[in-house]
Amino acid sequence: MTKKIQSALISVFYKDGLDAIIQKLHELGVTIYSTGGTQTFIESLKIPCISVESLTTYPSILGGRVKTLHPSVFGGILGRRENEKDLKEMAQYKIPEIDLVIVDLYPFEETVAKTSDDASIIEKIDVGGPSMIRAAAKNHKHVAVIGSKNEYAYLEKLLNEQNGETTLEQRRLLAARAFEVCAHYDVAIAKYFVPTDATYFLESVPHPKSMRYGENPHQSAVFFGDLNELFDQVNGKELSYNNLVDVDAAVQIISEFKDTTFVIIKHTNVCGIASRNTVKEAWDAALAGDPESAFGGVLVCNAAIDKATAEAINEIFFEVLIAPSFNTDALEILKSKKNRILLQQKKKPANKNQFKSLLNGVLVQQQDEGNYTDWKEVGGKETNEIEKEDLKFANLVCKHLKSNAIALVKNKQLVGKGCGQTSRIDSLRQAIEKSKQFKFDLHGAVLASDAFFPFNDCVQIAHAEGIEAFIQPGGSIRDKDSIDYCVQNKLAMVMTGLRHFKH
Repeated sequence: MTKKIQSALISVFYKDGLDAIIQKLHELGVTIYSTGGTQTFIESLKIPCISVESLTTYPSILGGRVKTLHPSVFGGILGRRENEKDLKEMAQYKIPEIDLVIVDLYPFEETVAKTSDDASIIEKIDVGGPSMIRAAAKNHKHVAVIGSKNEYAYLEKLLNEQNGETTLEQRRLLAARAFEVCAHYDVAIAKYFVPTDATYFLESVPHPKSMRYGENPHQSAVFFGDLNELFDQVNGKELSYNNLVDVDAAVQIISEFKDTTFVIIKHTNVCGIASRNTVKEAWDAALAGDPESAFGGVLVCNAAIDKATAEAINEIFFEVLIAPSFNTDALEILKSKKNRILLQQKKKPANKNQFKSLLNGVLVQQQDEGNYTDWKEVGGKETNEIEKEDLKFANLVCKHLKSNAIALVKNKQLVGKGCGQTSRIDSLRQAIEKSKQFKFDLHGAVLASDAFFPFNDCVQIAHAEGIEAFIQPGGSIRDKDSIDYCVQNKLAMVMTGLRHFKH
């Protein structure tokens, strides 16, 4: 059903891009109703409009809290044009039909981001705006609704191409978008009032972006979020679903380190990491940890990429490189492959919680923050300073490996890792095998475990390879077995009290 727009109600906070729409509505002979700052804006364009106050016979009251909440406004929006009783009542009470509603919402989220003043935030809870948007969307059979400035361009296109007419399909599309706007707005307000222990799963993330495909080519996927807040992409193809998953893992682990550190990620697991005095040295050491797995990986560094490092990195195939900055000559080298994704990280994600959809619901948990809560030396010797630093480093690496996880570290370099195994001892065997594959000497290395040792077998096997310092959360009913072995063999063992399972 095609409908000609003959009247419009306009009341918006954001006026950028509105002037062209108002001008076109005027050219089409549309009667415009408005109030407050929007009315002043329209009149500044030398275009006539009728004040909402003249419809309601009430001025804006209570400091602007009540302006449009009146039957003369909502009757004009909600009136059913095919319903004789509605039309008779509208005529009786002199309520004009309203065919187009352009209303946006007070900037609640922006205000929360800028201030902690509760009174200021409360004043940005819009009441009339969502009510008018919902009313127009409900009556989309007769009314077109614009609920956000994001729809201005679409409306302008319709006005220009269709001479002020809209189809039912177009109005329903606009109604759907308007309901989404209101839903997102309500979630933001609810999250402010209920920061924890919510009765509902309160999340609403805008900016959908379709992926080429999901984890596999036969799966469709969409990413919700604004990556531009976090990164400037300075080269390469679009990020894929799997790229994003690995980029997330890379950004999470690099945020743990202050020293110059390079990390190589493969399928969300760390396959190489090292901290060194220079970026080039950190890259060389990280790559040496497992040059085989680094092929096709995602790389991340917490320092500027210089020319020497770029030349070295350029020798291998990788999917993504993330860094806070790139030197000009380094960027020139790295851009030699047009599909190679280069991301300049601007800030860290601020997510406090993690979500996982499963069964018929959603799991919500806090981020796994921190390295250790306790530092209990329970072995047969105290850790020396080098071992201390390596154990702290290894425990952070282990935190970002899939359970069951074992990390072997020497001089702040990952020299062996085992992850995703069904038993801890299998992860240890995998870690030792990796270290031997790349010719590392484990004498002087340290071992981190993401969870407790259920038996002393892991400690025995690692000791046989030359490892003399261990870090683990503890918590097993048989902790004493591993502790006793360390005491008897004068090995260092630290218990942290903080488990780092990752599934």
